[in-house]
Amino acid sequence: MWAPDVLDGFEAAMIHLPDAFDGPADATLVRRPAPQPSGRAVLYLHGFIDYFFQAHMAQAYNEHGYDFYALDLRRYGRSLRPHQRPNFCKDLREYYAEIDRAIDAVRAEGHGWLLLNGHSTGGLTGALYAHEGARRDQISALFLNSPFVDLNVTPAQRAQAAVIARLGGVLPTLPLGGAVSPLYVQSVHRDYHGEWAFNTIWKPIEGFPAYSGWLRAIVQGQRRLQAGLAVACPVLLMHSARSHVGKAWCDEFTRADCVLNVEHMRRYGPRLGRDVSLVGVEGGLHDLVLSPAPVREQVFAELFAWLGRVA
Repeated sequence: MWAPDVLDGFEAAMIHLPDAFDGPADATLVRRPAPQPSGRAVLYLHGFIDYFFQAHMAQAYNEHGYDFYALDLRRYGRSLRPHQRPNFCKDLREYYAEIDRAIDAVRAEGHGWLLLNGHSTGGLTGALYAHEGARRDQISALFLNSPFVDLNVTPAQRAQAAVIARLGGVLPTLPLGGAVSPLYVQSVHRDYHGEWAFNTIWKPIEGFPAYSGWLRAIVQGQRRLQAGLAVACPVLLMHSARSHVGKAWCDEFTRADCVLNVEHMRRYGPRLGRDVSLVGVEGGLHDLVLSPAPVREQVFAELFAWLGRVA
């Protein structure tokens, strides 16, 4: 089942899924065990136009005794197939099947305590799964890194998005252009303004096109979250202290969330469940673990202090 992964020191296993609307579908589970396991594990869900490549994050979990697992969802990264539209879905619940299978695999390897960790769109999906997924009772805690709880748009753009989302029900593959500014990706890639290397076929600098059906899936998921969830386990939601919007490069792209509006996270975070902790991080990027070294050290310090209380 397990074979060497594209990342050194990791293993990967393919999860074969039932055929989807566009044909055969697979997901990929990646793992790296801790040197001294504690019976605790983490399952990581990536964001949109993304895949798991943050090896230093896995190392931090390992150093604290957590066996690390990450899931490349269908049509993303390691799981993307030639016949598929990259990163496309019609309903976020499509991903529940591979999350079910991943949790089963983690539990089968002897883990009685599981942290679900989601970033951005993975944070939205993870929160919804922790509320209604088939294995939600097996999730011990939920960590959301800058979750995608609302569209970061102007009022006029929001009205337009509502129309497009309705169209997505009948014309799901209507292309919408890029959904994420290339400037954000440039802020993290080492060939531009960041310090990280990643596969730009799986995570292109210019991004992938978004589609009306995907927007519909996102909006529907966000509406369910905004109405209030009943996540039973403790939740930690971390976000940058501030957001920045711009069409030209400036240094703010290296110290703010330039993808989402952090005020939305502050507004909707308390609606996730009964035990929610919100933490703003000064100087944090959209993916907090890709922030400059002093900032990500603070992110990990906050995370493991919280886990020390809830685990």
